[in-house]
Amino acid sequence: MMAGRNHHQSHGQRLRRLIPCILVVVFAVHAVSFALYLLLQPHHPPPNPGKPEAQTHERVQAPSPQKPWPRLPSLLPWTADPSLPPRSCEAYFGNGFSRRVEVLPEGRGGGGWFLCHHSETLGSSICEGARVRLDPALMAMSRGGEPIDQVMGRKEEEELPRYESGALVVEGGAAGKRGPLVEPGFLDAHMPTNGIGTHTMRALLDSARVVPPGELHCSQWVEEPTLLVTRFEYANLFHTITDWYSAYVSSRVTNLPDRPNVVFVDGHCKAPLEQTWEALFSNVTYIKSFSGPVCFRRAVLSPLGYETALFKGLSESFSCEGASAQSLRNRPDHQKTARLSEFGEMIIASFDLLEDGIVPSKKTSTGLKVLFVRREDYLAHPRHSGKVESRLSNEQEVFGAVEKWAKKGQKCKINVVNGLFAHMSMKEQLQAILEASVIIGAHGAGLTHLVSATPDTKVLEIISSFYRRPHFALISHWKALEYHAINLPGSYASIPDVTSELSNILKGLGC
Repeated sequence: MMAGRNHHQSHGQRLRRLIPCILVVVFAVHAVSFALYLLLQPHHPPPNPGKPEAQTHERVQAPSPQKPWPRLPSLLPWTADPSLPPRSCEAYFGNGFSRRVEVLPEGRGGGGWFLCHHSETLGSSICEGARVRLDPALMAMSRGGEPIDQVMGRKEEEELPRYESGALVVEGGAAGKRGPLVEPGFLDAHMPTNGIGTHTMRALLDSARVVPPGELHCSQWVEEPTLLVTRFEYANLFHTITDWYSAYVSSRVTNLPDRPNVVFVDGHCKAPLEQTWEALFSNVTYIKSFSGPVCFRRAVLSPLGYETALFKGLSESFSCEGASAQSLRNRPDHQKTARLSEFGEMIIASFDLLEDGIVPSKKTSTGLKVLFVRREDYLAHPRHSGKVESRLSNEQEVFGAVEKWAKKGQKCKINVVNGLFAHMSMKEQLQAILEASVIIGAHGAGLTHLVSATPDTKVLEIISSFYRRPHFALISHWKALEYHAINLPGSYASIPDVTSELSNILKGLGC
């Protein structure tokens, strides 16, 4: 009995001695496991105190408030290619902004930066910068965005900006450049006037100054990338499309991740085409609508519409023809382009007219559509009478005759569409362009919609001898559209000549 009790006591003493050892071993195992866990986790450095907002945005991945780029069938890469031959087709249509010019390098001590992408072919530059301030108080012009009936008679020079020094300011680094942003001679080399009497983007850059950190003094910040745009002939479709194209190219060349905001650095009144600016881009406003100096995390200066291939083609001769994006993917050719098709798709996508990223096919089951683009009176701007100068003196007669001809014994059913664009929404105009098998019209800005026409569209332009300009022949050529013209000895069109030309075109469509 005594021996059994002694045995149990010695066993209990051994257990009491073992328990602390076991606990030490367990604790050591857990400690080693925890250490290994920490070592194997990815390392997240603490936020950089000099750039807290940028670091936070990078980690959180907040959704962008800007519109995403739509999927475009004809989109080709926008990559700067220094080997691209000057005056090649691709260089003219925007992918020749290949010379990068550092104006204000990004400093180690914070601050912004500024650079330009120069095109030798176009003789212009797309410039961009970070931590950029615009001061509306240093820009002399009208407010802009007013209803047209409130500003009738206002002069054009009142609507275009005149800058004082410091209208544009870039924040420099802690140590480095101060004073004027660009050196003497920079503008002549990288942003020449090229015969443009009032080159507002050049003037804005000439006003630019560099200030030390902490001296921007902004009334508000715009976080999203923003295009700065000055328009001239803002109520004319042709000239507005050159502005849209320049803004689109600027966005692609600077590799903006989403569709940018647009700030009009002009004082024009409200116009119907402004709705398309709002459809194409994320947000549109006027610089004078800001109550004080406004700062941009990233701002891009869009070249004037006069500096695009669409406008330069009227006075400069260069070899360029349209081709499908697929053919250029398979066999690149610097003397061919699909850029206008890409841009036209961008316009129709902005109005939800692309079907799952595909250009809709024409619905011909109810007949072929012949769209007659008309010229009609409308109030274009404060200096306009509201009367449009006729390019075809018997336009109404020609339209009526084409309608009658289409109804009389044609092989196919033909529907003639009355293209009174001034009384149609932009979406309705684009829908009519997409559905038309043949587009006919006298020389006029409405034909610029050809940039959005499908590849199988045929074009018939009736050209008065008083307005023999190549705008729409060139657009058709750059889009690879089948183009026909009737050149008149004056402004009066022969009905038999028009219907005969239409008959020949329709034969090619199987009618």
